[in-house]
Amino acid sequence: MPDFAFAKPALPRTGALVLLIAEGEAPWQAADTAAGGGIVRALKAAEFTGKKGQTCTILAPAMPGGTISRIVAVGLGKAGEVTRLGAEEAGGAAAALLAREEHATVAAQGLTPGLAASVATGMALRAWRFDRYRTTEKETDKPKLAKVTVLTEDLAAARAAHAPMAAVVDGVFLTRELVAEPPNVLYPAEMAERCKKLEALGVKVEILGPKEMKKLGFGALLGVAQGSAHEPRMVVMQWHGAGGRGKGAAAPLAFVGKGVTFDTGGISIKPAAGMEDMKWDMAGAGAVVGLMAALAGRKAKVNAVGLVGLVENMPSGTAQRPGDVVKTASGQTVEVINTDAEGRLVLADVLWYCQERFEPRFMIDLATLTGAMIIALGHEYAGFFSNDDTLSKQLHEAGEATGEKMWRMPLGEAYDKQIKSDIADMKNVGGRPGGAITAAQFVQRFVNKKTWAHLDIAGMAWSSKDAPCVPKGATAFGVRLLDRLVADHYEK
Repeated sequence: MPDFAFAKPALPRTGALVLLIAEGEAPWQAADTAAGGGIVRALKAAEFTGKKGQTCTILAPAMPGGTISRIVAVGLGKAGEVTRLGAEEAGGAAAALLAREEHATVAAQGLTPGLAASVATGMALRAWRFDRYRTTEKETDKPKLAKVTVLTEDLAAARAAHAPMAAVVDGVFLTRELVAEPPNVLYPAEMAERCKKLEALGVKVEILGPKEMKKLGFGALLGVAQGSAHEPRMVVMQWHGAGGRGKGAAAPLAFVGKGVTFDTGGISIKPAAGMEDMKWDMAGAGAVVGLMAALAGRKAKVNAVGLVGLVENMPSGTAQRPGDVVKTASGQTVEVINTDAEGRLVLADVLWYCQERFEPRFMIDLATLTGAMIIALGHEYAGFFSNDDTLSKQLHEAGEATGEKMWRMPLGEAYDKQIKSDIADMKNVGGRPGGAITAAQFVQRFVNKKTWAHLDIAGMAWSSKDAPCVPKGATAFGVRLLDRLVADHYEK
């Protein structure tokens, strides 16, 4: 990850130069003059127009001293219509072309200080790389970018805007790291210990083990975990940013994550092909951890709680069987038809506990819950369900603003009937038709009429290709989305 700094506009003497250019606008005059008009000529030859997302690289430009290694032009789109997300994506596009540079200077003086800070944010997000386990990689294959200087007229304003953005980036990186870790390294107890590190940011962290959860009646969560040698955990994270504690404190916002650190499917075992991907079946929990880090890191003026249920779903002689009936913390019983529909069982107990203990203003859960959601929406949108139109609108807007897009899906009594059991209060699957919806209907039974939204991020937790602000791999989908939701609507 490069270091970022802000400076007054001045032509750099070394490294790479990034020019951010809107449609119909000329490149930085000082740079083009120094290049003897060569930048304008090169961009014209490349048919670069400043269209959003368009890039052009000029290698070894003829500049004074001959030490500028390359110029990277990035299109911003129509002048005057550049959004925060657009600036981030421009920064990400630039970062993707600068991996072999050690130092880059970004000419962002034509943007507001906030947008200049957003360019730096996009560059940071795109430059992230998980290389903890690379031991034989050649030096020529490693990224070299170590320092980025962003040029802006108002240094104080840019730095002030960048500070909270950097805290959110740290939260995103934490989530990506958790999701990328191999399952032999990141199991429930280990992930719980990593959550504990949030105490350094002022987050109160509690870790509950099997004994505590058994006393609370977590029959559904413990049933999922009983086949694994790794014991389950539930982690409760509290951030008191709005001031006050106890009965006089403002009701917190609650975020709940599914944390299946590896999912074989249990006795209803998955096919071998692609099972290695199931290390990221804890991406919902990972997003909650990263969100709590982001809120605490930027000192968000809000009370928030994050709860994650951490289990490993394994087949063994002690594993839960299809046909078992478990009793949840709510007292409701569930007939387990398919042990691979385990995430909803984890959420059932954690959501119930959350509302009973904290009486939150709303609850939002995140889970890589169903393959059916991927069939419905692919890898372009997450699906979400909610019992509240206002919260739904806010979530949709936050998704559009951050590029973490979601599509609202229906809930209804007809779907609810599909999970009716012959011997228990409900069964954990309702058949293939509407599979993502019946899963949400199941989760809703443990909400007890609280304002609630369920985010099925199965298609968005991991990316098989690069995006402007997201390199291939763990995406941390949900962190920026929910941070924006809080910032726009729920802080003091």
